[in-house]
Amino acid sequence: MKDYYRILGVPRDASQEEIKKAYRRLALKYHPDRNPNDKEAEERFKEINEAYACLSDPEKRARYDRFGTVEGFEFSDTGFDSFASAFSDIFEDIFSDFFGTFTGQRRRTRPKRGADLRYDLSISLEEAVKGCEKEITIPRWVNCDLCGGSGANPGSGPVRCPECGGSGYVRFQQGFFSVSRTCSRCGGSGTYIVTPCRACNGEGRIRKYRTVSVKIPPGVDNGSRLRISGEGELGSHGGPPGDLYIIITVKPHKFFKRQGLDLYCEVPITFPQAVFGAEIEVPTLYGTERLKIPAGTPSGKEFVLKGRGVPRLGGHSKGNQIVRIYIDVPKKLTPRQKELLQEFARLSGDEVQKSFMDKLKDFFSGE
Repeated sequence: MKDYYRILGVPRDASQEEIKKAYRRLALKYHPDRNPNDKEAEERFKEINEAYACLSDPEKRARYDRFGTVEGFEFSDTGFDSFASAFSDIFEDIFSDFFGTFTGQRRRTRPKRGADLRYDLSISLEEAVKGCEKEITIPRWVNCDLCGGSGANPGSGPVRCPECGGSGYVRFQQGFFSVSRTCSRCGGSGTYIVTPCRACNGEGRIRKYRTVSVKIPPGVDNGSRLRISGEGELGSHGGPPGDLYIIITVKPHKFFKRQGLDLYCEVPITFPQAVFGAEIEVPTLYGTERLKIPAGTPSGKEFVLKGRGVPRLGGHSKGNQIVRIYIDVPKKLTPRQKELLQEFARLSGDEVQKSFMDKLKDFFSGE
């Protein structure tokens, strides 16, 4: 006598829910589709179904518990047809892993949101700092104007699928079980198009270019991402469209370099301006600014112009502009300039050299 409880791995006092769970687990494990050409798994699968056919029926289970057998019960092809129909809900749960979810009615096609689109936009530093408005052209799918999105040629329409009879699925025999899968002809919709639209070839949509106006806020930087809701791909089956994402790239500037919210630049001054001091004009992205250079300013000295940097994205504060001074050495001199510089060199050369040598002595002596 076969021990059905041992076959399913449950105790003799197991509830119907426990028996059902055990059967589902074992049927998935030993199903022939997961164990192709495995005779042992196939025999085990038959035992599992035989055990469940007995223990899932209260009357048969009571007779089995009392007499150790089920009189008149045989696991045959004829007897299994009624068994399969009685437990179709279990088979649907199990074989959804193999063939997809199916029901006795046509599956309802759900609205699906359209895909998001990405557009890489390159802008200048001035546009990034001050903000701007750009017009971009993007390709995307839209409803076909000729068929209105139906995919059928004007004057015709979708008809019931002859393959599945409009149900959206087809049923076939898989070993001992009758299972279902999505109809390959209609894709589960239950209908198909006899005469496709000549403009979209039955797709119901066509590729078009659309011009979109994009507002770039002040303060964006490389990698900044802007989202424009509803400007992505068209949704399917009445679903909403996706979104459009603008990815910003800021082109390098010839004069300014950006670090965070601060802008850096280098401005030349003459040797006399460095020695005697001066007031110079410095360019900024907001116009020119007057900058006072104190007497004796060395090359490389940095000055800060507050509030002349990059605005904080979505905020009100601004960074600074850092002006680095360097002394411009002329490459060509007039005879008079050379004469004056030579005279200056004679007057200051000994003093500069003496000061330098004194510093060297202090350095090596450790003082």
